[in-house]
Amino acid sequence: MLVTGVLGLAVLLIVGTPIGLAIQETYQRAMLAIAPSGERAYEYGEEHFDAQNPSEYDIDFAYQLFQQALQLDPNLLYVHHELARIYFLRGDFGDALAQIDIQIEQHGDTTANSYYVRALIEGYMGDYADSATDYAHFLKFDPHDWAGLNDYAWVLLKAGRFADAASTTALGLQYFPDNPWLLNSNAIALYEEGKIAAAQKPAQAAVAAVANLTEADWLHAYPGNDPNIAAEGIAAFRTATAANIHMIDAALASSTP
Repeated sequence: MLVTGVLGLAVLLIVGTPIGLAIQETYQRAMLAIAPSGERAYEYGEEHFDAQNPSEYDIDFAYQLFQQALQLDPNLLYVHHELARIYFLRGDFGDALAQIDIQIEQHGDTTANSYYVRALIEGYMGDYADSATDYAHFLKFDPHDWAGLNDYAWVLLKAGRFADAASTTALGLQYFPDNPWLLNSNAIALYEEGKIAAAQKPAQAAVAAVANLTEADWLHAYPGNDPNIAAEGIAAFRTATAANIHMIDAALASSTP
């Protein structure tokens, strides 16, 4: 198979450094001790769980804040959702699934993207059937979400549903024709279907697209991931797409009389 894929002005001046982050977190702890608030704890947690703001990213502190927010206000709309995401990123799929199940039980379609998170967790747990069901449900609310389409295709590939994966990524490419993730997944699906010649074009396009991928693009695609490993992720993606086109080209060459 191919390879898939405020401490006033003082803090404002020095935030972005380890010292600045430490001062900011100390201030936030003090504020919550003085005036406990689930909503404020949740907002602080969001600040530290945003890969697009690397100077404030601190997943461990974000986890503490979301736990505090849950204790202070169990009715916060997305608190179980965010805890599920953190457990998932830590590789703790059991607790991640438990949290997202609570989220969906309490809020259902009000937080439709929770079905996406559950699908992701289920997929990594090897439960491809339930994962596919949850992706399909999420996509009813946002049918042109490229990441949702791509991750849905990944689960379909893992389940051996290659034709469905090809049609899903083809749909995404109608709206995002230069998206490297969709191009790569489309090439894989076509290859696994036995349509090796057809797989060559999206595979070549994936190599070209990922060559232009920036860290900002990567962090936008993976908003909760550690921003410090963005360069590593891009490098791995480039290696994967290069390996895929090499395999496709080799398969085509070997089939030529």
